[in-house]
Amino acid sequence: MYILKASAAFDSAHFLFGYNGKCANLHGHHWVVETEVSAETLQEYGEKRGMVIDFGDLKKAVRELADEFDHALIYETGTLRETTIAALQEEHFRLISVAYRPTAENFAKAFFERLHEAYDLPVCAVTVYETPDNCARYEV
Repeated sequence: MYILKASAAFDSAHFLFGYNGKCANLHGHHWVVETEVSAETLQEYGEKRGMVIDFGDLKKAVRELADEFDHALIYETGTLRETTIAALQEEHFRLISVAYRPTAENFAKAFFERLHEAYDLPVCAVTVYETPDNCARYEV
């Protein structure tokens, strides 16, 4: 099995609604998204002969995904009052609403699915680092 890995990072804020601990408060992270793609065989023909995929294509996809979330407040849909959202938007804050609780575990799965579906990559695992020492991994 051949495995390639590429990483990208983004900075964002989040909070865990309904959580009984420090993470219930708004706080930020320097998230690192580490993506692995795999193949049993290498491409046999053309300019990509001897490759799983072009590293440039993999890095571009991971970077684009990370850039979507960079310098934003990521929150779970339904966890902020409409008046709070309106006030933040009026101040021109960048908000991203997601349909899941914004945990490293859920980011890993969501990024896995996006890279597979939107970029048609042979993704086998995505690891999301919330801190340099703590991460969550989603794999098939």
